[in-house]
Amino acid sequence: MKVFSSSCTFDYTWAEVSTANWRKYCPWNDKTTHVTAVDTLSRSVDPETGILRTERLITCKQTVPAWVRSILGGSETSHVHEISYVDPKAKKVTMVSTNLTWSNILSVRETVTYRPDQGNKTRFGQEAKITALCGGWQKIKTKIEEASVERFGENAIKGREGFESVLAMSRRVFGEEVEKLQVAM
Repeated sequence: MKVFSSSCTFDYTWAEVSTANWRKYCPWNDKTTHVTAVDTLSRSVDPETGILRTERLITCKQTVPAWVRSILGGSETSHVHEISYVDPKAKKVTMVSTNLTWSNILSVRETVTYRPDQGNKTRFGQEAKITALCGGWQKIKTKIEEASVERFGENAIKGREGFESVLAMSRRVFGEEVEKLQVAM
């Protein structure tokens, strides 16, 4: 198993970030054009804690080389299962994503958190545990995991850039609603 981790601070309030998070795969985010559908499977609020739990299926167009698909089978479509928890009291968003496609070959479990930081900023944390499931071929397994971590890191940079554009657009378009939400909290 290899682990990718990163963190950064967004120059936006927790209310802005936690609200914009639901729009990160929107059409104006040119960094997520590979996402073809986001389906909400379930959504509930715990009456005791106030935590919003949402389960989603994210459908993407894969960028796996055609020769790999021809050897291993499969299509250009991949699916990711995501469960998120929004805790309004603790002001924390946690999202846990797991790949469903090719999970018998490569398992990726990503955890993302958003928490308030000093000066009306929001701290972003990301960790991905990547495990190649190739039996006893340790050298191949290690190479696959290393390549996957490297690619995950490249995609993480694009993801942050795209989310920054969503945050900026959300502030321009939805600024009043976010201010009302902040006052209510």
